[in-house]
Amino acid sequence: MKNNPDDICARPQITEQGGTRPHSAPLYLASVYECRDPEQALSLLRGDEVGYVYQRDRHPNSDELAEKCRQLHQAEWALVTSSGMAALALAALGSLQAGDHVVVSHQVYGRSLQLFDREMSRLGVRASVVDTQSLDEVRAAVGSETRLLLVETISNPMLQIADISSLAEIAHTAKARLLVDNTFASPVVCRPLDCGADLVMESISKMINGHSDVMLGLLCGRDDSEPHLRDQLSVWGLASSPFDCWLASRGLATLHLRMERACDSARKIADLLASQPAVTAVHYPTLSNAAQQQLAQQQFLADRAGSMLTFTLAEGLAGVERFMAAAREIPFCPSLGEVATTISHPSSTSHRGLSAEQQRQLGIEEGTLRLSVGTESLEFVQDVIMTGLAAV
Repeated sequence: MKNNPDDICARPQITEQGGTRPHSAPLYLASVYECRDPEQALSLLRGDEVGYVYQRDRHPNSDELAEKCRQLHQAEWALVTSSGMAALALAALGSLQAGDHVVVSHQVYGRSLQLFDREMSRLGVRASVVDTQSLDEVRAAVGSETRLLLVETISNPMLQIADISSLAEIAHTAKARLLVDNTFASPVVCRPLDCGADLVMESISKMINGHSDVMLGLLCGRDDSEPHLRDQLSVWGLASSPFDCWLASRGLATLHLRMERACDSARKIADLLASQPAVTAVHYPTLSNAAQQQLAQQQFLADRAGSMLTFTLAEGLAGVERFMAAAREIPFCPSLGEVATTISHPSSTSHRGLSAEQQRQLGIEEGTLRLSVGTESLEFVQDVIMTGLAAV
């Protein structure tokens, strides 16, 4: 029976494109692909033939997004993972084994620190947490068993710039690799591989996607480790969703425009905050000391310094509560990189796992706020901030 509903419902309908092609990228939700025969399946799985077999290994939407990110970072290869933390985990799982040592900046994102300082120790990997602003401290921490050095291009939340070239030299002298979390910069502000980094990760969820609706990560580099890392990505189940990749590709199309506006506004908002009596400190790369300003000029592209800024209110937590109540048009969202400006409170969100003393050592106070500047008009964001400050 050719019209048996059981057969019609169960079998896929493949639509031919004809003589035209879609102008927007298709979404491939298939978890598995048809192979001609066992020989082709084996060839595809070994990588001898271009194509797809199983979504966890690779799929068209991740490959499309990865290729765009590879070009932006001028990398040899790029892999998309299920989150930024998955990208970091991929770098760790694919690079380290029992007995190895890692050096981690004390100013990395709290979960990143937890991954290397606590979780990897269960696998026999030892970590040293140091102030990577001090190159002498880094040199003292690096040893013969060191395999990886982790820093952020722009640290979270105090926005200190890593000296990527100098850190790469230290790592390479010890036959280790430098891994840079470039999330706060994005590839339109900084390309760490050009400065000597070996591996770069991004939380695609943030600036690259820019619309608060996906969870993805990126790991890229210029060495020959792609086949091994791609295999690890599949083995550990760190693969990405086709739908998230499709959405992120849409967001990526406007990354350069969004970041141009956001970076320009962030710089001007930082200048405004620096002149307010209710604000005791403002952190933004171009407001830092001469050494940091020089690093920004050397490492950053198109005279940009990122869309993130951090400031501290004199009235502490009480001031934060009054500011947020008055500045409701800037939502309190413990993330960053969206088209809309958002604000976060590090001591109760991203760095909540640290003790009060550890937070103070990083410069985080109860009155510290982190602003992720979006694409609204500068006048709108400044007006809302001034309304908030008037209530402090």
